[in-house]
Amino acid sequence: MKHIFVEENGVYSIDCSNAVWATDNIHDDYHSAGIHINDVDFLIENETHILMVEYKNACIEGAQNPNAFHPLEEKKILVAARKFYDSLHYLRLLDKNKPIQYIYILEYPNGDKTTRKRLRGRLKVELPFALQDRIGNGNKLIDQVDVLSIDEWNGDSIYGNYPFRRNNIIKRRDE
Repeated sequence: MKHIFVEENGVYSIDCSNAVWATDNIHDDYHSAGIHINDVDFLIENETHILMVEYKNACIEGAQNPNAFHPLEEKKILVAARKFYDSLHYLRLLDKNKPIQYIYILEYPNGDKTTRKRLRGRLKVELPFALQDRIGNGNKLIDQVDVLSIDEWNGDSIYGNYPFRRNNIIKRRDE
């Protein structure tokens, strides 16, 4: 298993060496199957959970119009929620049935803990928390949602086992 995944801009990588299982192939697998749905960037399995990780960074060099990125816009929230739902299929096809935590790692100009907390609250409304409380036999589609900065992710006692690190070599967009 490849243990270190580089995000699409080539600026950061996530080290999943401590994972039970992990992948960044979900997008490629969907695309090669001719399926055009949304997906999270990384899936990480530890002893107790599956971590669905969505990563957005408008603070990197070369980010196109970073001040135009507003993660609290309704459309952005709905797309982030949709990535959770569309990625469930992938996990089910692989018989990955552990409880799921959805983590949105977010860096953008003027982003702060308060804004990330507000976004977490908005995502919680769009994700199936209320639905799973109302129907079913106690099965859950999601256990937890969180919105964190890279530093918060790296500093967490669980998520920090899969650290995000800045790369020394930056991938060019045309590669």
